[in-house]
Amino acid sequence: MTMNDAPIFLDTAAQAYQQTRITHWNTVARKRDTWKGWGGAYHRRLEEIYRFLVIPGQRILEIGCGRGDLLASLRPSRGVGLDFSPAMLERARAKHPGLEFVEADAHDLSSIEGPFDFIIFSDTVNDLWDVQRVLEQLHHLCIPSTRVIFNFYSRLWQIPLIIAQKLNLATPLLPQNWLTPNDVNGMLNLAGFETIRSWQEILWPFPFGNFINKFIVRLWPFNAFALANFIIARPQNMRRLEEPTVSVIIPARNEAGNIKGIFERTPKMGREMELIFVEGHSHDDTYATIEHEIAAHPRTTSRLFRQRGIGKADAVRLGFSEAKGDVVMILDADLTVSPEDLSRFYRALRDGKGEFINGVRLVYPMEKDAMQGLNFLGNKFFSLAFSWILGQPIKDTLCGTKSLWRKDYELIAANRSYFGEFDPFGDYDLIFGAAKLNCKIVDLPIRYRERTYGTTNISRWKHGMLLLRMVIFAARRIKFI
Repeated sequence: MTMNDAPIFLDTAAQAYQQTRITHWNTVARKRDTWKGWGGAYHRRLEEIYRFLVIPGQRILEIGCGRGDLLASLRPSRGVGLDFSPAMLERARAKHPGLEFVEADAHDLSSIEGPFDFIIFSDTVNDLWDVQRVLEQLHHLCIPSTRVIFNFYSRLWQIPLIIAQKLNLATPLLPQNWLTPNDVNGMLNLAGFETIRSWQEILWPFPFGNFINKFIVRLWPFNAFALANFIIARPQNMRRLEEPTVSVIIPARNEAGNIKGIFERTPKMGREMELIFVEGHSHDDTYATIEHEIAAHPRTTSRLFRQRGIGKADAVRLGFSEAKGDVVMILDADLTVSPEDLSRFYRALRDGKGEFINGVRLVYPMEKDAMQGLNFLGNKFFSLAFSWILGQPIKDTLCGTKSLWRKDYELIAANRSYFGEFDPFGDYDLIFGAAKLNCKIVDLPIRYRERTYGTTNISRWKHGMLLLRMVIFAARRIKFI
């Protein structure tokens, strides 16, 4: 019997603790029938943040759901709210009849049937008797892509909140745990979860705080004084049982001299693998060369498409739309990234190290003419900018080699309208989309090599200015929401 399967036992102190809180929240539920307080702006902002983090149509469990308003605002395909307060659940069921509400203690989740795409703890962990025990029980409700999201009060606000409660302006609270983000991260690790990112929200929990709560709270040192800490985590070590299938997308424009090397050097990966070439209106004989090499390598499953539009992003999207593999990868046909390195991208994804594996050219020394000095400095600047915007470390934003699950790509494509058709490269479209889906982004260092055939299609100044506009765009659509 594992720890997660062990019978739930709460000693007399824990039972008294829980019963006191049940009585308290029943009283609060009845009080809220006629009393509003000053928490309306705070809860509206929470709903706005969660709607950004959770796309509609997901399976969601909220632990400590109260009256169910946050859960309902997320428009789940299946929404389950759990609470131990009968009075809260009575009101939740009356207000949101389309959702499921379960009366249970968070320390015993055995009655809940999963799996769920999201599990939410909104202002709940500071009220739990044994946070680690609760987290340990989540695993039977999770799949590898499940995200657990927390928001909880910062201890810096303990005295202001007590004063507001004394003045009958805020919901009364019993003595709290007042956990720090490090405390929660530590207990997540002990319970078998990994933190993807953490940050602060809501500097002004009152009306007319829109500018402060969207912009000022993002900046140092103001973020240290925010009311709400947020954490997104995922289950660890939930490896899939069988080898996935793989599709390698190869955009190729004016790359005839590299095609034979791609066939000879690309390693076999997964249960089955296919190469998908997308030829982009070349001036040389790239298309005919790919046809010749496909015929010369009949044991390699390969398909060739002629790009309909222009630009690498258009080519990559065509390749992804035709891919049949569980795993989709991008390999630039210029061979500045060795095809042999693809197996490392595959293993990192298969073994659950991350859900978006991003190639990094800026760790190992490069070959002499692989990247010009100004390009190198530009890549460094954009990596710092996007790491800050996305809340996850991104050391290289323009390495063409990437790997992700096809199901995640399909979600990125389905929600592309949030960002729009802005990216001629295809790299940022994928990175932004993965960050929006709360994917775990992992940098994988590779050796970047000189071209041996052809010339680059990147214009330093033209595309540099475009990238700068993307930084501003991403900040507006991801950071300052």
